[in-house]
Amino acid sequence: MIKLIATRLLLAIPQMFIVAMLVFLLVYLVPGSAAAVGLGDAVADADEVARLEQQLGLDRPMLEQMMTWFGNALHGDLGTSLIYGRDVTGMVLDRLPATLSLVGAGLLVAMVIGVGLGVLAGTHARRPVDRGVTAFSSIMQAVPEFWLGLILILVFVIQLGWAPVVAWVPPAVDPAKWAQGLILPALALGVGASALIARQTRTAVASALSSKYADTLTAAGVPRHRIIWVYSLKNSMIPVLAASALAVSILFGTSLVMERVFAFPGIGTLLLSSVISKDFPVVQGAALIVCALVILVNLVADISYGIINPKARPQ
Repeated sequence: MIKLIATRLLLAIPQMFIVAMLVFLLVYLVPGSAAAVGLGDAVADADEVARLEQQLGLDRPMLEQMMTWFGNALHGDLGTSLIYGRDVTGMVLDRLPATLSLVGAGLLVAMVIGVGLGVLAGTHARRPVDRGVTAFSSIMQAVPEFWLGLILILVFVIQLGWAPVVAWVPPAVDPAKWAQGLILPALALGVGASALIARQTRTAVASALSSKYADTLTAAGVPRHRIIWVYSLKNSMIPVLAASALAVSILFGTSLVMERVFAFPGIGTLLLSSVISKDFPVVQGAALIVCALVILVNLVADISYGIINPKARPQ
């Protein structure tokens, strides 16, 4: 098990390097001068822009700039915001709890709905219930998350008044209001991702129930509900974990839009405002941290495979 963890950690290093390089290159290729943005495009003249570019090191060759940024990033320094003059790392970390709360709640909804529907379809394979669950999952996957979020706001916030207008409340301030504010965003975010988990769970459970060990347990008099929830579902967890890890990547992407819908002060809101204002250091830092979180989730999923299935561990 230690060898598995070490192997996955070593593989994460080149992944982070490639992601960091792509983030830097993509932001570097964006047209416009970060120095002109910092001074204000309307009032800055060429001499002032050139002076600030020299001060920030933006006049140096691209490779030299990239190596400097890499070196600073390794020490946790992602630069300084051109608009706010604040440390980028601190700005992103301040927004991180809102994004993680939204993604975590969305994943919980996706797994509860997905696993529940998947088990229901898998235990009734090739029957009307199975076809109904498959059709329902396809509809859920096709519905845009932001549209569903707007409908939930219109019905439960504006019409019925069952949910708060301000969705985000820090958990340290009021844990109850924090949980209450996550219900609608989590539903809007998790419903689409649940379709992916439901399909994988359905296939895995149906395969497990048709295996020889399931027939042996049935012949031995083991109750069917125990065969489903204890044996079949446990043996189906590897594809379910794989689908959940993929769902997390999807949730991080869609949460960036969902934060705007529910006015969440998360990384997505920060990224969008920074792209509009061309605050390039913030864009680089926020994108790098989001990518690192996705890699970390996949790392945890890989390690979980080894815990559940010894065959996945390196020899």
